[in-house]
Amino acid sequence: MKHPLPVRPTHLCVLRLSALGDVCNLVPTVRALQRQWPDTRITWIIGKGEHSLLTGLSGVEFIVFDKASGLAGMRDIWRRLENIRFDALLHMQQSIRASVLSLGLKADIRLGYDADRAKDRQTWFTNRRLAPHPRAHVLESFMDFARALGVEDTSLAWDIPIPPEAHAEAERILSARPGLVISPCANPRLRNFRNWSPEGYAAVIDHAWREHALTTFLTGGGSDQEQEMVSVIRSCCEQAEPVNLLGKTSLKGMLALIQQARAVIAPDSGPVHMANALGTPVVGLYATTNPERAAPYCWQQYVVNRYPQAVATYQKKKDATRWEARVRHPKAMSLILPEDVTKQLDRLLLDTATQRVPE
Repeated sequence: MKHPLPVRPTHLCVLRLSALGDVCNLVPTVRALQRQWPDTRITWIIGKGEHSLLTGLSGVEFIVFDKASGLAGMRDIWRRLENIRFDALLHMQQSIRASVLSLGLKADIRLGYDADRAKDRQTWFTNRRLAPHPRAHVLESFMDFARALGVEDTSLAWDIPIPPEAHAEAERILSARPGLVISPCANPRLRNFRNWSPEGYAAVIDHAWREHALTTFLTGGGSDQEQEMVSVIRSCCEQAEPVNLLGKTSLKGMLALIQQARAVIAPDSGPVHMANALGTPVVGLYATTNPERAAPYCWQQYVVNRYPQAVATYQKKKDATRWEARVRHPKAMSLILPEDVTKQLDRLLLDTATQRVPE
């Protein structure tokens, strides 16, 4: 016999470990749950880096899992939560690692994705499934968990905390200059060809300086790949002098920088969703992932979308109609031209000259 879904839950567990962009897209679901049941405890099991981004989120108890700790880290979490039984476990991470972690958690309801959206055998680890939602954006897929529990007010709210020292960090970096933040590199996972060309970025940076007097700040980690990319970008700039911030900001500092920037440009990666969460105008660059599924949610009309052409040019026919299909070809992002990006940037800056999306 199935357990009924809780009418008024006292304690919910959110299981979503990664990634930075995804946890940003999940926050509105947490806020919707909090509006519906202000007294309900919410425990969120989250990755280490992702927690650094969201630390201080009001009304949420975080349990941090460091993926490098492996099974030992899981056992530690199980011990910490061994005396707690959740009304529902919201299994929002589709990975074997997260599913194994879920086995040591006590919950009456283990709510996961429907069969069409579930990956990595997630349905083996859940006892209730979401209603089907074909062609859903990632943010909407998360919100489906709140809807399944009976939440009706699904209006968007983030309110990600940024401490005063992070704002001060961003102010020192900007030094009163109107800034364009560009995060040129996506996560360097295997066959994850999301990065655009350094020459393209340089052309956009020169355009932003020449036409809009924007100083570009290049952000990201400190990996050799990113350092090489930024070095080439800077060498290709003819007029502008972009500021290299690779590895020089904290995650909260980066949030503050994005919040204070005039606009953000990045491929499908965490920074476009951070900008979206903060109400900062953003141009997303998409060719290898479907922007209808993964674009910055409030700024979808400003995406540079070469995904249809990439699918037609590089995708295998059997995968061409899959909603979540990724184009895993190193030349796919080359379908984006500098004028595609500058056109969207010009339109974005004009449209948001006096108004920004509320946070």
